[in-house]
Amino acid sequence: MPFPPLPYRYRPLPKRPPLRWPRGARVALWVIPNIEHFPVDEPIGRLGPQVPNVPGFAEREYGVRVGVWRIAEVLRKHGIRATVALNSEVCDVYPEIIAAGVEWGWEFMGHGEANTRRLVDMAPSEETRVVERVTSRIAEATGTRPSGWLSPGLSESFQTLDLLAADGYQYVADWVNDDQPYNIEIGGQRLISVPYTMEANDIPAYERRFLTPDGFEALIGRQFDVLYREGETSGRVMAIALHPYLTGMPHRIDALDRALAYVLLAARSPPGTRNRVKNENVGARAYRGSATSILTVAVPTRVALAQGLEGAPWL
Repeated sequence: MPFPPLPYRYRPLPKRPPLRWPRGARVALWVIPNIEHFPVDEPIGRLGPQVPNVPGFAEREYGVRVGVWRIAEVLRKHGIRATVALNSEVCDVYPEIIAAGVEWGWEFMGHGEANTRRLVDMAPSEETRVVERVTSRIAEATGTRPSGWLSPGLSESFQTLDLLAADGYQYVADWVNDDQPYNIEIGGQRLISVPYTMEANDIPAYERRFLTPDGFEALIGRQFDVLYREGETSGRVMAIALHPYLTGMPHRIDALDRALAYVLLAARSPPGTRNRVKNENVGARAYRGSATSILTVAVPTRVALAQGLEGAPWL
């Protein structure tokens, strides 16, 4: 039985021409807070069919009541502009978050209506309406039409990409299969796959692999070290995916602070001093603005990193 065709072509990393970021940066650092709505009268995915599930709901609502504000403080301290994966119902249920994010200059990408509903479970006509409603609601609430999409649970149907391309989206983040962006061809239209992550991501880290905050901090540092080293010859994207009900906890937030401080300081440091940087207690310091050798961006305001990559033969 033949495999169904994929919407992109395989191009192994060693066969690609070098990717060059602006200003000679080695790594594009992409930080993605997932700001989500879990309606109290709907089952919460892997937590089972119980409704209401007060403990599960309350645990997640902590993220929008408290956790997101802690994460925002850390990102602003380090001069990092976030791209929010946004359930559009947040615009109505927690509008203060939207207002603050707009003030901070955050970008918002579509992330379904609520995190309790997966696109792959919907009838085609309903999925079409959901994509349209998400797009229009985020545009109305933020003043900017979303250019990117991350599906709830990264779960696409076979028509999701067609719907996104038809609705004018420029990039999609569901395909976590690369460290560089690449083209997705859909019916003669193009989307850019921008690499999200299931590795430097607090849900797998804390809920599935049971890492400690120090372990997640170390994971981010090791991920950066390798991508930074490889980025000397060809640029990389480093995504960090955050969920406020996890990373926004008091006992975890300082690990994010220290990890970002390390990334920004290490990127500024000469190669011979990187081991010293690794051993310093940099978490107590604030490093503002983007380092000379990394790009700290809300990726798709730069059109999914594609403006500078237009015509790149490996995309």
